[in-house]
Amino acid sequence: QVMLVESGGGLVQAGGSLRLSCAASRTFTFSDIGWYRQAPGKERELVAGLGASGRTNYVDSVKGRFTISRDNTKIYLQMNGLEPEDTAVYYCRVVSGGRTYWGQGTQVTVAS
Repeated sequence: QVMLVESGGGLVQAGGSLRLSCAASRTFTFSDIGWYRQAPGKERELVAGLGASGRTNYVDSVKGRFTISRDNTKIYLQMNGLEPEDTAVYYCRVVSGGRTYWGQGTQVTVAS
């Protein structure tokens, strides 16, 4: 079992930066980790993914602005050049041992 807790969200002006963290309850091996977001009235979407090989992928709208990374117990999402369209609840997700784990989410609000 892996418990995930996100932090680092908040209110920021357009053009600003935030760094989201996702703390895991223990070290883990994984096949896939990712950051997702869900805006009001919209479906949850993958923002950034990181495979076990180290390969990353990003939704087109955040390429060049967001960076996903990890260490032994935390997953990070560095967000630069934030735009009002980035406003959403952000969730981390881990696939480990054939199971999928989600955090509870952290709110990011970007003011224009």
